[in-house]
Amino acid sequence: MRQELLLEITTTGDTLQQLLTSFDEEQLNKVPFEGSWTAAQVASHICKAGDCGVLYGGAVPTDRQPDKKVPAVKSLFLNFDIKMKAPEMILPEEGYLPKDAVLQDAAATWQKLTTAANTVNLTEECTSFEVPGFGPFTRLEWIQFINIHTQRHIQQLQRIYDTVVKA
Repeated sequence: MRQELLLEITTTGDTLQQLLTSFDEEQLNKVPFEGSWTAAQVASHICKAGDCGVLYGGAVPTDRQPDKKVPAVKSLFLNFDIKMKAPEMILPEEGYLPKDAVLQDAAATWQKLTTAANTVNLTEECTSFEVPGFGPFTRLEWIQFINIHTQRHIQQLQRIYDTVVKA
């Protein structure tokens, strides 16, 4: 279970870094179309949403499968026909974000996630925060949630890239 998880998050993290690296600093901060975040803002949002604090907060044993809610998370977050609105606490920073800082923040976020995936008890249920509509997640589900959420935004970053770089 742990090795598969590590492979999945490594693949997502590598894809994220490669995609962010492909933008130059101006492109990273260019609004692709009205009402959209810049690529730098998407990265900021990913980092805020990927904060691993919940993984080290309170947790209790559970008697259910530790990955039971992962299919529901995938079904919702990988449905690109659905528009979602980010909660205020994970809205991206406003304004210009330097490329080096964006890349460093993304790398640091992913390192924290990888460390957690390597070290925490994946089967325990986190008690400090719940995603509305899902109830409490196990640590495995939280790590998968962060990974799947990032996969969703990788698609968004690719669309932004296609608009600001290839246009």
